[in-house]
Amino acid sequence: MAARLRKGDRVVVISGAEKGKRGEIVRMLPKADRAVVQGVNVATKHTKARGIGQPGGIVQQEASIHLSNLMLVDPVSDKATRVGFRVLDDGRKVRVARATGGVIEG
Repeated sequence: MAARLRKGDRVVVISGAEKGKRGEIVRMLPKADRAVVQGVNVATKHTKARGIGQPGGIVQQEASIHLSNLMLVDPVSDKATRVGFRVLDDGRKVRVARATGGVIEG
């Protein structure tokens, strides 16, 4: 099945503790149906010092979030939208925003 969300897409969280936050997908985890979104679901991690170059301490980093909790932000209306697919005249299959019908680049 074709991916409705991809790395680099702007998304909004539609449910959970982070509801309403927006960000860009930094990393996709397709086998787990999860994505890492910049600035969303930030977890605190305690790290141990590893040699001379890397000191220990408390680090903030984004944890993954399930794809069912994310919705694509329509580039035209800047609102959350569902994603559909359309085959163009030249034979390419592209993603389409259901709300406006605009083609989603990328």
